Amino acid sequence: MESFGARLKREREQRKVTLDEISLSTKIGTRFLRALEEEHFEQLPGGIFNKGFVRAYARHLGMDEEQTISDYLVASGAAQPEKMLEEAPQLELPPAEPEPPVAARIPWGMLAVALLLVALGFALWGFRSREKPVIPAVVTAPADNKPSSPAPATPAIPKLAAPESSAAVAANARATPAQPPAAAAVNQGPAPGAFVVSITARENSWLTITADGKQIMNEILVAPGEKSVEGQKEVVIRAGDVGALEFSFNGKKLPIQGDYDEVKTLVFDANGLRSSPTRTDSSTVPPPQS
Repeated sequence: MESFGARLKREREQRKVTLDEISLSTKIGTRFLRALEEEHFEQLPGGIFNKGFVRAYARHLGMDEEQTISDYLVASGAAQPEKMLEEAPQLELPPAEPEPPVAARIPWGMLAVALLLVALGFALWGFRSREKPVIPAVVTAPADNKPSSPAPATPAIPKLAAPESSAAVAANARATPAQPPAAAAVNQGPAPGAFVVSITARENSWLTITADGKQIMNEILVAPGEKSVEGQKEVVIRAGDVGALEFSFNGKKLPIQGDYDEVKTLVFDANGLRSSPTRTDSSTVPPPQS
């Protein structure tokens, strides 16, 4: 029986497609494609990344994606063969209980309480509306040329004092001029003690970003996209293609951190990029977009 890797290679050669062409289309390194055909599964990143590689390979060649993934799982030992699964005992589920009628599911008690609260609210609103003072309007008679006796003095109407909170707000508004939106946007920067790392994609690359122990991104950064990350203690960036990315620290552009198709992990703190020996992490190689 033909092995999994041999079938992949045969399908590719029948279509006269090279590994470089598949790598260019799927953004998967040729070394990983060759490992699939030679069934060197220990050289792959593992987990969902391997299934992503197999799906992208099959899609590019026009093969059945689900069947190819199933064959890979059997070949790699990640799943049991179908025959073993068929022989497994089947659990019988208890019969589902009939749902109660709609009327029985309505919480009549809560509905009655809600209606009572609404009625109390309307009563309180009406009571307060009747308590508001009505200020009589002052009508001024038109003046004529004939002398007339002085009109009786109109009693002064006391002015209602503005609430203390409104007066305080008005005083603060006069004391502090409003800042234009543009100036506010310019002055906005990282919080005290924080730093900002910016990533610009020259080509598509998978990124996994963790800021202060919290993962904030695990997806492909599509060129020419940009991503800025703010951290207080540490920002860890794992790139599937570090040569396709440009990095800046607090607005200062850094040199290119590696070659194309190179997997690399970068660690930043408040002092910038940590100086440590170059290391690659094959476990962070991104899966292609399915």
